[in-house]
Amino acid sequence: MLRRRTVTAGCALAISVLTIMAAPAVADRAPAAATAAQPAPTMIDAMSRDLGITREQAESRLLNESRFNGVEANVRGRLGGTFAGSWLSGPTSGTLTVATTDASTASSITASGAQAKVVGRSLASLDAAKAALDKAAATQAPKSTPVWYVDVQSNSVVVQTSQPAEAEAFITASGVDKAAVKVEQSNEQPQTFYDVRGGDAYYINNSARCSIGFAVRRGTTPGFVSAGHCGRAGNSTTGYNQVSQGTFQGSSFPTNDYSWVAVNSSWTPRPWVRGSGGGNVTVSGSAVANNGASICRSGSTTGWHCGTVLQRNTSVTYSQGTVYEVTRTNVCAEPGDSGGSFISGSQAQGVTSGGSGNCTSGGTTYFQPVNEILSVYGLTLVTG
Repeated sequence: MLRRRTVTAGCALAISVLTIMAAPAVADRAPAAATAAQPAPTMIDAMSRDLGITREQAESRLLNESRFNGVEANVRGRLGGTFAGSWLSGPTSGTLTVATTDASTASSITASGAQAKVVGRSLASLDAAKAALDKAAATQAPKSTPVWYVDVQSNSVVVQTSQPAEAEAFITASGVDKAAVKVEQSNEQPQTFYDVRGGDAYYINNSARCSIGFAVRRGTTPGFVSAGHCGRAGNSTTGYNQVSQGTFQGSSFPTNDYSWVAVNSSWTPRPWVRGSGGGNVTVSGSAVANNGASICRSGSTTGWHCGTVLQRNTSVTYSQGTVYEVTRTNVCAEPGDSGGSFISGSQAQGVTSGGSGNCTSGGTTYFQPVNEILSVYGLTLVTG
């Protein structure tokens, strides 16, 4: 059920923000008010791990950051056009520094509980300098210069580049005041990131389309499993969005109908299958469903459809040859759904091989059990 046609899709990244209400805190450690919302333990654990601080410091950090939000807003309003930015520092965010272009306002800043720093450029002037670079970016920014930003701590606009001469030319062409710009050597090459999710489309050699089965890893190498008839070892893949994705590492068809693709660093394996309406169904394991059990399939042509397991250990003969030990179901499928996910509850079952009928009149499908694929290639299923 490999499909040859072009399908496009979009990708959205949702960012969840947690707001923490807290009573005023001292610069280092402060008790929370009785009404303060408690941060999730998982957030505290992650902050402790990733910031290299204790759990107590993580809790203090959140309290201080909440308190200083109000302080900063108040001071910014009083400074008006002389405001030059602000920043927190210390392991518990215990210090707020506010920059100003007017030395006479320093005392009011310190009276608010923040530290004052007198600088030469206002935040408005720095924003204007960056806006000039933004305007010139479409035609003037070289590939060697992918990042620029307002840095209030250095009171400048920082331009990161691997080729300083090219960055200087870009700055000159923008017409910005060079005194306000600081060039930094950097080899950073930012890129977008996409999710590897069961049921989503991928393309083989920029031509035929199949569907992702399940996200996997082989050691530290990320990838996904799919049907063997979708591609051969060495074939390249692009994702649902036509972005370069990966390469087939192994494939077997007929006799078997399985494959696995290693993906590049633009793609992140997720423990998900695309469910009804595009929502994510989390994969938590690969326990085999019994005959008669309910089972659902996700594919890039027909989406999400469900039915029951009819028989395991089935042999099915296609025009290319016989495939053994697949599972037979009454879930419908159509061309392009090949390789897509079969899942029962939260348990991964297999990848779509082939079948008969369609999703208008109904049909029969066969899937290659996923545990055999994992075993053959030494893969680990990505689970939630």
